[in-house]
Amino acid sequence: MHEASTLAAVDLGSNSFRLEVARVVDHQIYPLDSLKETVRLAAGLTDDKYLEADAQERALACLRRFGERLRGLPRQAVRVVGTNTLRVAKNAPDFLDRAHAALGFPIDIIAGREEARLIYLGVSHALPPSDEKRLVVDIGGGSTEFIIGSRYTPLEMESRYMGCVSYSRQFFPDGKITKAALEAAELAARTEIRNITVDMAHPRWDKAIGSSGTAKALSEVLVANGLADEGITADGLAQLRAILLKAKDAAKLPLAGLKPDRIPVLPGGFAVMSAVFAELGVERMSVSDSALREGLLYDLLGRIEHHDTRDATVRQFMKRYHVDRKQAMRVEELSAAFLEHLAEGQPMDMSCAPQLLGWAARLHEIGLAIAHNGYHKHGAYIISNADMPGFSRMDQARLGMLVNAQRHSLGKVAPLVADPAEWSMILALRLAILFYRNRVDVQLPRFELRISGKGFTLRLDKAWLAQNLLVETMLAAEAKEWKAVGVGFKVEGE
Repeated sequence: MHEASTLAAVDLGSNSFRLEVARVVDHQIYPLDSLKETVRLAAGLTDDKYLEADAQERALACLRRFGERLRGLPRQAVRVVGTNTLRVAKNAPDFLDRAHAALGFPIDIIAGREEARLIYLGVSHALPPSDEKRLVVDIGGGSTEFIIGSRYTPLEMESRYMGCVSYSRQFFPDGKITKAALEAAELAARTEIRNITVDMAHPRWDKAIGSSGTAKALSEVLVANGLADEGITADGLAQLRAILLKAKDAAKLPLAGLKPDRIPVLPGGFAVMSAVFAELGVERMSVSDSALREGLLYDLLGRIEHHDTRDATVRQFMKRYHVDRKQAMRVEELSAAFLEHLAEGQPMDMSCAPQLLGWAARLHEIGLAIAHNGYHKHGAYIISNADMPGFSRMDQARLGMLVNAQRHSLGKVAPLVADPAEWSMILALRLAILFYRNRVDVQLPRFELRISGKGFTLRLDKAWLAQNLLVETMLAAEAKEWKAVGVGFKVEGE
């Protein structure tokens, strides 16, 4: 990339939406601009997991303003992610279409562990290099992420469905703070955390660090009111607990350093942090200014500079599921050649499509580790449901769809195909697998693959076809599969 480039990250959190714009110089990120709006998306989530219209409108209005700031940046320089509330909302797909239109950039929904990985990436880049093990705790609006890592590498990652907005709404719906409500909130949080204490409790780490709004707010309150010298301490939290119970109402808290937008969610955030200290053996926690947004920027920089975490994940999956690497490389190379032909006949994002198809080719046989019968379905299930660092849920869904589409009926994936480019990727993968069915290096004929009308045409040497009757038979069967989904595919000799 150029010596100086501009990148941007947008974090659609359950409490706040944040935008960070940065400049890249000599592989380092330098902040240029930031925006934050308290949207409280999680507060608009109904008991049956639907996002209310008012919350959607607040979010869309914010995204329009963010979109104005991002205007003019290329797509590959911007990464937008949604977290817990958008993970669980049943009407998230409809909202995301409107959100994309408002912001002007696509939105990825990331899984909890992927969120944890990105948070650690952001926090670790803001700290001095050290071999000590660090516990990072990020209490968001709807979920809390826990990571133990060393230097830039996360070693343990967990995510739990508890956050400052969701807990404030559940246990302190009117802002009233009673002893019973606070004990119930702390007990619920401790129960969630207890499931991970074996991997996350002291002494498995050397230093505890808090990131994001709740940790910052608690630290500011404790220091401003003389309850701690710096950061968050167990003694400071105990004193703050007494103050909360005495005030009985979040709106009447006599606390210096407490920002107005934090008042409604402070009780829930406090309950979660109190449980973290109690269950994980934390006595003192420092606070980081970096978190998910910075992690997104460094992850985006890695993709641009060809240090893509997703490539490492695919390599790990190939090893874990004992993929035949030679066959995978054969299929990848030939499918890429087919796709290059097809790209000449339709608009296609050639910065993304070849990469996605390449991953599908490398992983298309991972299902064989489960069973040969239906291995394409097994592979698609693994890809769609496994923790895959670097991949968003939408990435995994598209990748799983391609792997599922590699053989047999196309009807099973037809409802999932979003655009013509995906049909091209499916055809390229299926043909590459067909031509290398013998799983050996063979001399392939010259070919021409193009889009023709509402279908595809493959031109091959007639003499070669006559000498490879099995391939000719398989291509005829392939044409029937495409006809069944209303897409033409024909083979012509030349």
